[in-house]
Amino acid sequence: MVDSRRIGIAFSGGASPSEIVDCVRLAESLGYESAWVAEGHGGDQFAVLAACAAQTSRILLGTSITSVFVRTAPTIAMAALTVDDLSGGRFILGIGSSHKVQVEGEHGVPYAKPLTRVRETVELIRRLARDGRVRFHGETFSTEKFDLWFTPRRRALPIYVSAVFPKMAVLCGEIADGIILTRSTLHTAAGIRSHLAEGALRVGRQPGEVTVTSLLPIAVGDTRQQALNALRPGLAFYAGFFPRYNRLIAAHGFTNEAAAIAAAWARGDQNAAERAVSDALIDATSIAGTPQHCRERVEAYRRSGIDLPIVSPFARGPGAKARFEMAIRACAPSHDKGR
Repeated sequence: MVDSRRIGIAFSGGASPSEIVDCVRLAESLGYESAWVAEGHGGDQFAVLAACAAQTSRILLGTSITSVFVRTAPTIAMAALTVDDLSGGRFILGIGSSHKVQVEGEHGVPYAKPLTRVRETVELIRRLARDGRVRFHGETFSTEKFDLWFTPRRRALPIYVSAVFPKMAVLCGEIADGIILTRSTLHTAAGIRSHLAEGALRVGRQPGEVTVTSLLPIAVGDTRQQALNALRPGLAFYAGFFPRYNRLIAAHGFTNEAAAIAAAWARGDQNAAERAVSDALIDATSIAGTPQHCRERVEAYRRSGIDLPIVSPFARGPGAKARFEMAIRACAPSHDKGR
């Protein structure tokens, strides 16, 4: 049965760290199940979530996502267990392989064997949380000895893994408590669930043990066109800068748009990249429109097989906080009361 009240809110920059805390407090007051903070250029996600933990009491708090390359596995484990303690056991660790263009280009860290790195990071974190100490020798990293100098509030943290393509989705079926999708269409969940089932079967799990979530870019406007235009720059950036997302857009059936965006981005023409983003592409992979339209779209994603829709407003510059708040209010579970 579809739970029409499950919804999350995600932040990927634009609002300042203190503004994100304010927005998470608002989301909690309106009945959101969870709040998620991305890694990247928008502030340290664990510090922001620790501040959110101090200002809230019920809402779940998660990372979407932490890169398994730019922090060591013990560092990720300590940060996760710290926020879990500060939040009273409300933390979800969302991790993923990130992107070569970010890991190498922005952090100067070698990017290799992403699936193995994710698998080994999850294993180390679970062992360290459970036992308080770990010795680990894997293919992608080794830890001779690491021990915690505090007792975790919970010995088993929920770990969600981000996936875009089948191989990582199958791995999620094997090892993850949840899967974090992004820029899904209404056809994504069905295929993903088959990959999750494949992975789960390998290790004797039930596919239903894996919660299916998706980050859904959203813009709320007075008109549909206004909202569509607000999302165009973000989609151009993601499909232009990140090769994996460009492949995802093509896999969704927008091969011409994907090629045009990539070509424009490669020659440094951001305006042309934005012009190549069609309304149909935005509409297929995002939520854009009036508050009523956005709520209907969230429901459509739920019916398509997404257990937890996570709306992710795209907002940069002055007024970013107000645009986040608009999206939070538009899609709040409180709208469902009395149905």
